[in-house]
Amino acid sequence: MEQERFFEEAKRELASVIDRFMKEDGTKDTGIPSLRMMRVSRPNSPVHAVYAAALCLVAQGAKTTRLGKESFRYDPSSFLITSVHLPVTSQVVEASPESPFLSLQLTFGIQDILDIAKNTDPSWDRSRETDRAIYVNRTHPLLLDAVLRLVRLVDTPADIPSLAPLYRREILYRIWQDEQGNGIKQFFGASSQADAVAKAIGRIRRDFRLPLRIEELAKEANLSPSSLHKHFKQVTAMSPLQYQKTLRLQEARRLLIEDSLAAAEAAFRVGYESPSQFNREYARMFGLPPIRDVGRAKDGFTSEALTGSYGSLRSPSFAAE
Repeated sequence: MEQERFFEEAKRELASVIDRFMKEDGTKDTGIPSLRMMRVSRPNSPVHAVYAAALCLVAQGAKTTRLGKESFRYDPSSFLITSVHLPVTSQVVEASPESPFLSLQLTFGIQDILDIAKNTDPSWDRSRETDRAIYVNRTHPLLLDAVLRLVRLVDTPADIPSLAPLYRREILYRIWQDEQGNGIKQFFGASSQADAVAKAIGRIRRDFRLPLRIEELAKEANLSPSSLHKHFKQVTAMSPLQYQKTLRLQEARRLLIEDSLAAAEAAFRVGYESPSQFNREYARMFGLPPIRDVGRAKDGFTSEALTGSYGSLRSPSFAAE
């Protein structure tokens, strides 16, 4: 009973701090390293984005994030973790002007997790197949308490340099110890298949504009092409070629909307040689061909979309590390 009361009070306080900090809809850096906050006042249209390795925690409202054909819903009782960069589609599904969607994102890098692994049990269930690099789990009071202490620092900025690293480390420790922590641990074991996939993902992200040679990618990952394909799909819900195509199309859409490029120029910039192929694949992913999609954006669709996801419409090569 006491734990339940603490949990409810902590959720209310977390929502209150984010609400004070976020006066308008959108996403905003907090001054606390790697921590961003979000506010959305109404359910929005699906937003295509590249999520970095991060914790996403909702204080009020609800959101769904889609990877391939899988959908992950999270709200104030749960959190979402991504272990590697993933091209996803997200949508705020519960929000109103009176009770806006309020959430935070804490990104982390490989070194952050390795520092935790040095002083904790690094083992995981190696008998299982490679886990998906995204999962949702119920928020434990100890995790929420650590997050709340970190978020409170927005009201005392002078304390950030000394206390933020401690609270951030505790949050990552709680994630590592989580019952579904296998989803993170698998990426930091020597010779793990997931680690090889993570390296392949990094290569594709860096060179997403260039032709993808699976044999070369597999050799760098120290896997056979068939093994790379299998484990890559288990981690990301898509093949290496599908992953690259998604990055290309998301970047092309950013160029069309933010930089006002012509469709043919955007296609060329992201690596397409055939404008007709680009138009077909663009329409398949976003629901409309490029010209009509840009027109919809200028009619106000994107103004909603831009407030709906961390890092939306950003170049995959510049997504948060």
